[in-house]
Amino acid sequence: WGKQKMGKGKPSGINAGRKLRIHRRKNRWADKRYKKMNLGTWLKANPLGSASHAKGIVLEKIGVEAKQPNSAIRKCARVQLIKNGKKIAAFVPNDGCLNFLDENDEVLIAGFGRKGHAVGDIPGVRFKVVKVAGVSLLALFKEKKEKPRS
Repeated sequence: WGKQKMGKGKPSGINAGRKLRIHRRKNRWADKRYKKMNLGTWLKANPLGSASHAKGIVLEKIGVEAKQPNSAIRKCARVQLIKNGKKIAAFVPNDGCLNFLDENDEVLIAGFGRKGHAVGDIPGVRFKVVKVAGVSLLALFKEKKEKPRS
């Protein structure tokens, strides 16, 4: 071990406060969580903005192939958001619920539950459909309500 050759690597003393503060401020940007919170790019990247839900118009119905080792075609819809015109893919849950969706329908979109990450074996799909034409998709699925005639 021997003697220590240099100082302890950081300024110490009664007037060192400013130096320490500025140094810490600069180096915090190397921390991923700090950077993510303070740059504000998550707001620009998130199609919903800071909202939990958003309305959109169905452009087309698409089938997304599941990732390995699963083999299925997950039923999704291409949706254009009303608030900012961004186009996203949204998963349509439950068996046969894609039949309740028609093109140019107004749908309500919510996140998929992983804060902007794709869920399970559906690649690149970060949102799900909650309502169609103002009626809950679950109510349509359970046949409690009917889709209004437009």
